[in-house]
Amino acid sequence: MNLFGIFKKKSESGLTYSELETWLNEVMRMTIPDDVVAFCFNLYEDVNKSWTLELIGASSFDPTDSDWACDEVFTTRDKPLTWNDNKEWQDVQTVTVKMIKDYLEKGKYGKALKERQGLAVGFVDGDLTLL
Repeated sequence: MNLFGIFKKKSESGLTYSELETWLNEVMRMTIPDDVVAFCFNLYEDVNKSWTLELIGASSFDPTDSDWACDEVFTTRDKPLTWNDNKEWQDVQTVTVKMIKDYLEKGKYGKALKERQGLAVGFVDGDLTLL
């Protein structure tokens, strides 16, 4: 058995809560503009089962119209979280939503995220899941 093969598979097994927590703690230490009323975690499917997550802050929120997430006044686009995972997009979204919900409950900045008018997760070209 090749030990390097085991490590390679392990590193490609997907996003861990610890990775999300570390990234999100760094993001939330950034200066968030006062006019951010809602946050949206944007998911992107890249090539070869690579995934990207960014956080945007929006200046508006409407739970009945997801276009609020287009009113960006803050973004982590230049510092996204990226990982590899062999899952389909639906499974990646489900796991990501669960991890973000866990962070909201026990993460250092969970309360700060929940204090805004709205919070969502979704693929940029798909439906948003309101949290």
